[in-house]
Amino acid sequence: MGTVRQQLLILCLATPNPTSAVVGWSLFDGTGGSTTMAGDAEQPPYDSVLAAMQDGWRVLQLPVVQAAAPGREHETGPLPYEFVLEKLVEPAGPRKEKGR
Repeated sequence: MGTVRQQLLILCLATPNPTSAVVGWSLFDGTGGSTTMAGDAEQPPYDSVLAAMQDGWRVLQLPVVQAAAPGREHETGPLPYEFVLEKLVEPAGPRKEKGR
């Protein structure tokens, strides 16, 4: 059995509810099997955090919900409802070690 590697999936939702629609995402693949970048796909990998959980992703971080300060409700900034998920998987093929 090979060594497992970590994949990270960051999903930004329309609301803090895990069943809410995904509005932004990034995937980081520690197996080396994927080299995706944020914004390189038309559709998110999952419709919601709950759908990702049902596919085996584990939630590592929930969003911190903060109310906007009075008078600043319309300012832009980072997407507020960010969930960080992980999955541990075995790499598909042999992995080359650096320096060998």
